[in-house]
Amino acid sequence: MKDCDHASEQEHACAKPSRREALIMGAVGIGAVCTPGLVEAAPTRLGVSEISKIDIYSHVVPPSYLDVLRQRYKDAGIVKRIQQLRMLWDIDARAEMLDQWPEVQQVITLSHPSPEAVDGPQGSPEVARIANDGLAAFVARHPDKFPTFAAALPMNNVPAAIAEMDRAVGKLGARGIQMETHVNGRALDDPELLPIFEHAARVHQIPIWLHPGRSASFADYPGEDKSRYEIWQVLGWPYDTSAAMARLVFSGVLDRFPDLKIITHHCGGMLPYFGGRAESLWQQMGVRTADEDLSQVTKRLRRPFMEQFRSFYGDTVLGGSSSALRCGLDFFGPDKIVFASDCPFDPEQGPGFIRDGIKSIEALNLDDPTRRKIYHENALRLLKVESKPFPKIPG
Repeated sequence: MKDCDHASEQEHACAKPSRREALIMGAVGIGAVCTPGLVEAAPTRLGVSEISKIDIYSHVVPPSYLDVLRQRYKDAGIVKRIQQLRMLWDIDARAEMLDQWPEVQQVITLSHPSPEAVDGPQGSPEVARIANDGLAAFVARHPDKFPTFAAALPMNNVPAAIAEMDRAVGKLGARGIQMETHVNGRALDDPELLPIFEHAARVHQIPIWLHPGRSASFADYPGEDKSRYEIWQVLGWPYDTSAAMARLVFSGVLDRFPDLKIITHHCGGMLPYFGGRAESLWQQMGVRTADEDLSQVTKRLRRPFMEQFRSFYGDTVLGGSSSALRCGLDFFGPDKIVFASDCPFDPEQGPGFIRDGIKSIEALNLDDPTRRKIYHENALRLLKVESKPFPKIPG
């Protein structure tokens, strides 16, 4: 292993990975380079062909994490749902299911609930470690199907979240982190959470997978105590995503970290569809508000706010709607759309969203360069993966 070469005045150490860590890193084609005091995964080299598809947003629940949920999580309905979805926790069955799409590889992320929703600030770090160890084990078991993962963090404990980010990225081979659109009801632009964004942007230069986190307790109307007809998920999640994006833009978080890459689930929620409305009304920010002066918010931003909204990435998880995808492609542009399935939350419990997502892309009759960007080139750039030639997959 080479010596560290850093311009920083901090001391850095290159630690030799344990046998277990070496097995995990070797399984995904990862080497090791140095970061402050730990081993970091070097860029993965994946074989890709012209028809390769990297599913950048799919979900799993390691069995060890499911055990934690059974013991600690209060929402019995969510635990019931997870237990019924075999493709979440049986990684061998999931890999076998993917055999029908030999060109597809899935970047795996932890399914809801996130660690901070499962336990308090003292217990959530352990919950996150269990989750990430399980995700890394899934990758090690089927590296050809699941080349890497986005790490879960205990977002209600900022120092522990940063430490777990270091461990997951540096030792387990994670290529990014996942966070929900709020932390147990606390907005992502809360100043106390800023160090997590800073660490992701400046220390590891990794992307963030942004996932909506609204639950049935978010009532549809003030006079009710909970949401009805699962409106909280079907309509509430796109709103939550859009609201979180707006908070990160107008609070100046993206101004502070302009190179931060954030992947929004469900193709940016409402923003692509309401982009024109958002631009015209936010240009007048403050005219409808009397209890505080909002007239200077957009003027303080270093970049136009719509430019910042378009700096997010949108995935193709739109229920197979090619019209919605066309809207997202027009809003974000071909360099900011990434193929994803939301597997296995379709009615078929696995294959449906993959098949329908591919169909939605093909229905747009895009040129080959744009298709390659959506299917794998944009993902490779986000994951900082160097591609190498790979024989075309038959069929």
